Amino acid sequence: MHLGCVKMTVKDKIKIPKKDLKNIVMYGKRVLWGLVAFLLCFSSVVGGCCPFAVALIAVSGRKNFLFATIGSALGYIVFCSPENAIRYVSAVVICTLGTFALIFFKVKRDTYISMLIAGLSVFSTGLVMNVKAGATLGEYALTFGESVLALGSAFFFNRAVNCSLKRLKLKALPVTDLTCILVSASIVLSGLSFIEIKGVSFARIIAALLILTTVRFGSQRFGLIVSLCLGFALGITKENGLFLLGAYAFSSLLCSLFTSFSSLAIAVSFALSMSFFAIAANLGAFSFCTVLESVIAGVILCILPEKLTLKLSDLWESGADIAPEGSLRQSLVVRLRFASSALAQVSESVRDVREKINSLSPVDPNESEIRMVASDQFFSISDMLADLAFEFDEAESFDFKSAGRIRRMLGEYDIFPENISAIIDKYDRMRIEILAPNDTKGLDNLRLTNEISKICKREFERGKINVSSAGTMLSFMEKPNFKMSIGFAQYSAEGNLCGDTIKTINDSRGHMIFIISDGMGKGSRAALDGAMGAGLLSKLLSAGFGFDSSLKVVNSALLVKSHEESLATLDCIRVDLFSGKCEFYKAGAPKSYVVKENSLTKCELTSMPAGILRGVEFAKRTTLLNTDDEIIMMSDGITDVGDDWLEEFLKLETSFDPNEKAKAILRLALENSDEKHRDDMSVIVAKMIEK
Repeated sequence: MHLGCVKMTVKDKIKIPKKDLKNIVMYGKRVLWGLVAFLLCFSSVVGGCCPFAVALIAVSGRKNFLFATIGSALGYIVFCSPENAIRYVSAVVICTLGTFALIFFKVKRDTYISMLIAGLSVFSTGLVMNVKAGATLGEYALTFGESVLALGSAFFFNRAVNCSLKRLKLKALPVTDLTCILVSASIVLSGLSFIEIKGVSFARIIAALLILTTVRFGSQRFGLIVSLCLGFALGITKENGLFLLGAYAFSSLLCSLFTSFSSLAIAVSFALSMSFFAIAANLGAFSFCTVLESVIAGVILCILPEKLTLKLSDLWESGADIAPEGSLRQSLVVRLRFASSALAQVSESVRDVREKINSLSPVDPNESEIRMVASDQFFSISDMLADLAFEFDEAESFDFKSAGRIRRMLGEYDIFPENISAIIDKYDRMRIEILAPNDTKGLDNLRLTNEISKICKREFERGKINVSSAGTMLSFMEKPNFKMSIGFAQYSAEGNLCGDTIKTINDSRGHMIFIISDGMGKGSRAALDGAMGAGLLSKLLSAGFGFDSSLKVVNSALLVKSHEESLATLDCIRVDLFSGKCEFYKAGAPKSYVVKENSLTKCELTSMPAGILRGVEFAKRTTLLNTDDEIIMMSDGITDVGDDWLEEFLKLETSFDPNEKAKAILRLALENSDEKHRDDMSVIVAKMIEK
């Protein structure tokens, strides 16, 4: 029998169950905490202070603090003198007890609590040793300084440990988190400084290599941050070593001038700059070793494998091939997607309403009418796209820098949007639009408004949230010159359901929109038509469509939703809160009034309601509002009672606030009407107020 040879790889031979692999990774992380704590015991600054391992225990958390404690205790015993070992092991015990108490009593973890535990642990043990030894004032000051160092280290460690790696993947890592990670890594790296061959330190070679790779594959900015962090951490661990801080920083700036050439040019310029600082420092063998370490790091940079250089390039990719934040193309795509989602919601609403009505009285649909209405939708969609094109034409420019700063700021709040647009229109008004996944949390945080105002150096209103299947849109509009004080009142002529529907919208573009939709008749059927008309219109206007194209969609929806006649009047007013421009849009709606200081103006326009015929259009009129001017909107249940009593009241009564005035108008309408022939009544009173 012939047996074929089967080639088996190491991966095929070694099959680790997922559960065991998960446990290996979990315990591997805990052992790593212990190893890092062990190395930090050797990270001592000038004066013999080494509080870093104690600070690590304070931020280690429930799963890792035991391993960090064991590693710290062993490290202090191995690296410190007997007297210092007793002192630092005591600090480890105190810090461990404090951390355990937080875990046991389930105290919410806080950066400042961890800092306090680390600082007090080091200070209390140092103070006892000073008192016992009869220390001088300088030694007491050194103990206090060491406590501050422990406190600061705990802050850096805590921010580094709790930094979300998702931010780094999205290139939205805040500078504060980046700095904390680098400082923490530098402190850990200084723990390797005891590994030397003839004075040449492996830690300083790694530091120089990190600076060179950051400059070569990253940017001048990141290279400077890395060099400052590494220079400080390694400089304080060796006497006369602080010159490394300036040497690393200046050398990184110098070699960044040669990034357009090659790795060799960067390495040579860095080594020459470090040689200058080493000679100027005149520290003998230490200066020579510093130059040699820079040369070794430069050689390693030049011989890095191509695969590794590609990975480093991807890590520090600046995103040059990505469309700029808020670019016209990107913003247009986002808005069109959002608009498409709004249309889908309209379609679903019509389908749901029609199914409910047909369940009550099922009939065969009128195929001819449906086809004609469907044909009209092509024109409606065309109008909608024209509305969006007009809006983008109004956008004068896009502030890319502000959009980038906003993305970085949102990373601080663990918010990672898909797109950010900072749009400035031709009137120099700024609007911020942030599109995020629907499961994003924290979009309602009130601090975001203040943060964005600081970034853009403009005052913004509180953000408006609009949710759809395409995502959640968070919009911020620059704070306008005016605001509206609003009051409304309603009366139901039949049952608890009023046939009128009232909607007020702030469209996040500096406009306030008021809608009254009156369904035909009274009761639940009228309420359904009115709610459908106002609801669909408000959704479309909020999505950024114009009034005319939105009316066509609402009209078509009312035409096809059932076999019975279904109509609704639509009375709309849009007020520009920057300029005071007031636009009236009426589809079968009754008169409205504008009340100024010494005059009463009636706005009465002839038009057809939605849901009767195809091709319905709004009748329009425009006026200008000033401070303290009022607009009054009413359904026909009030206007049908008569005009004299209403106009007399509006001319004489000026002391009521909008809410009181709306209730007073409704009360007078009820007093002047016949109870048997009353219709549903609705009234909105809106007053312009200067901010």
